[in-house]
Amino acid sequence: MRRIDVFNGDADGLCALHQLRLAEPAESELVTGVKRDIALLERVTAEEGDAVTVLDVSLDKNRGALLRLLAAGATVRYFDHHFPGDIPVHPRLEVHIDTAAEVCTSLLVDRHLGGRFRPWAVAAAFGDNLHASARQAAAPLGLDEDRLNTLRELGECLNYNGYGESLADLHFHPAELYRLVSGYADPFAFAAEEAAYARLRDGYREDMAQAAALKPEAETAGGAVYLLPDAPWSRRVSGVFANDLATAHPNRAHGVLSRRRDGAYTVSVRAPLANPSGADELCRAFPTGGGRKGAAGINCLPADQLETFFARFRAAYPDVI
Repeated sequence: MRRIDVFNGDADGLCALHQLRLAEPAESELVTGVKRDIALLERVTAEEGDAVTVLDVSLDKNRGALLRLLAAGATVRYFDHHFPGDIPVHPRLEVHIDTAAEVCTSLLVDRHLGGRFRPWAVAAAFGDNLHASARQAAAPLGLDEDRLNTLRELGECLNYNGYGESLADLHFHPAELYRLVSGYADPFAFAAEEAAYARLRDGYREDMAQAAALKPEAETAGGAVYLLPDAPWSRRVSGVFANDLATAHPNRAHGVLSRRRDGAYTVSVRAPLANPSGADELCRAFPTGGGRKGAAGINCLPADQLETFFARFRAAYPDVI
């Protein structure tokens, strides 16, 4: 029997898998990629008796491949918080899906495991910009503010590493970063001792300093849209910069568009934290869009669709631009 672990390359997917493998140690094949590479099940081939675990990857975007794996005789366990569409019913499919705006995949795994490795779930929730959920989950741990900030920065840095147009934009391949993380049961030890994490943290701080100098393309009391240049640093920060903006201005929506090498745009949308809804519907209106209610994106927005995006953004958040 082969074990195949399929996970989104951001903090949520990585920390979700780490929790599961701390609870259930096993050698497995890893299938992952940049955060926007969500059609991951297309890469998986499996046979009867193989066990596939899927974490933080939209079922709706992988439905055909999922049905193919089940027909081949594999068992599939699925943890996710994105829009799933119709969920298949199959005796070899175990589903843990919750699309509530305040949950992420790592919190679903934490729920499944009864909180056994809660600090990793807290880090992931911070990385997914679910600060209130992260603090609520952390409350039983009795952590002081310094240790909470360590988990917050850890989650943000792991999340930051997942963003890029291609793997060449990233500091670490997500599978490599997972293997580094997997050597640590304690996230505080990883943050304090792992040299690779220190390099990632430095890169995060440098890139975010460049993003902080940007001015919005359009801004009102209700929202702001930023256009980022065609550069590796801007592709790396597109999502975490959007998260920072959302946290700093919780009553407005944000759009962050980074220019791709082909002239199109990668889009990150954040609904107002005070009313985290509508981002997924907005982005799903475009062929490569998807996500969740509070945070969503478009993998490839053609330049000639830019004005259409602005119009739909205004319609989704009427007080914006």
